[in-house]
Amino acid sequence: MIKVVAVVGPTAVGKTALAIKLAQVLNGEIISGDSMQVYRHLDIGTAKATAAEQAQAPHHLIDIQDVDQQFTVAQFVAAAQPLIQAIHERGHLPIVAGGTGFYLQALFDGLKLGADAPGDPQIREHLRQIAVEQGPQVLWQQLAAQDPVAASKIPPTNIRRTVRALEVIQVTGQLFSHQQNAGPQYDEYYIGLNTARPLLYERINQRVDNMVQAGLLDEVRWLAKRSGATLPAASGIGYRELLPVLDQPEKLAAAIDQIKQDSRHYAKRQLTWFRHQTTANWYDLVQHPEVDAQILQDVLAWLTEKN
Repeated sequence: MIKVVAVVGPTAVGKTALAIKLAQVLNGEIISGDSMQVYRHLDIGTAKATAAEQAQAPHHLIDIQDVDQQFTVAQFVAAAQPLIQAIHERGHLPIVAGGTGFYLQALFDGLKLGADAPGDPQIREHLRQIAVEQGPQVLWQQLAAQDPVAASKIPPTNIRRTVRALEVIQVTGQLFSHQQNAGPQYDEYYIGLNTARPLLYERINQRVDNMVQAGLLDEVRWLAKRSGATLPAASGIGYRELLPVLDQPEKLAAAIDQIKQDSRHYAKRQLTWFRHQTTANWYDLVQHPEVDAQILQDVLAWLTEKN
C-alpha cells in the first residue's frame, strides 16, 4: 500500500507549517484535505497557505473550485486518489493536511459514497457504545469471529474501522472483506496537533482578529456580490456570520465574536472526531516547538516499516 502522512487537528496549531517542513525534509507534496480551501478567492477566511508558503513545497487541491460550485466528499476522493498515485510514482511522499475529518475517512477507508452506501446510524452508534463501555478489544473480537479476514487488516485499537466493518456486515448481511471499496486503501500515518485548551482558544481568537485585520470583510463583500448566502462557499465559518451584517456596522463586532465562538466549537468537534475516529499520534508544537524533531523521527520510523 502507498504510505500517506495526514497532518490533522484544530485550527491555529501549526498544521500548515509542519506539513511544509515535512514536505521539505521528506521530499513530499501536500494535498489539502480542507473542504473550504478548494474555493478560489476565499483566502483569508479559509486560512489557506499563503503564496509564499505554497512556494516552499508543492500544494494540491487549493483554488480548484468556483464559489458557486458544490465540492462534495466524493469529488474530493476522486481528485485525491490520482494525486496520491502520481505523487507516489514520482518517488515523493503524499502529505494530506487539513481538518475535514469525513473527507479523510472517505479517502483512507475507501467508504462507499452515494445512495448505495451501506450504513445505519443506529447500528453505528450502538457499536460505538460497546467500544466505549466494554473497550475496543471486545468490539474487535466480534469482528474477528464474524469476518477474520477483515479483522486481520484492522488493528484492535482502531475503533473507527472496526465499527465500520461490523456496521456493513449487519446492514448488508455480507462479509466486510467481500465488499467492493470505493478506492484504494493506504497505509496512513496520522499526526495530530493540539495544545492546551485555554491556549488553543486564545490562539483561535487571535487568528480571527488577524483575519479581520488582513481583509476578511473585503473578502466577504466580494462573496456577497456573487449572491452571497446562497452560494455553497458561504456556509464556511467566517462567511456565514458576516454576510447578514455587512450593511449593519453596529452588528459587526458581535458577528466577529460569533466567528470566534463558532471556530472554538468547531475545533472542539474536530478534536473529538479525530480522537475517536483515528489512531492519531498527538503532539503539541505550540508549547513544545522542539517536538518537531520527534515527529520527524517517528515518521521516518514508520516509513521504514513494511506494510
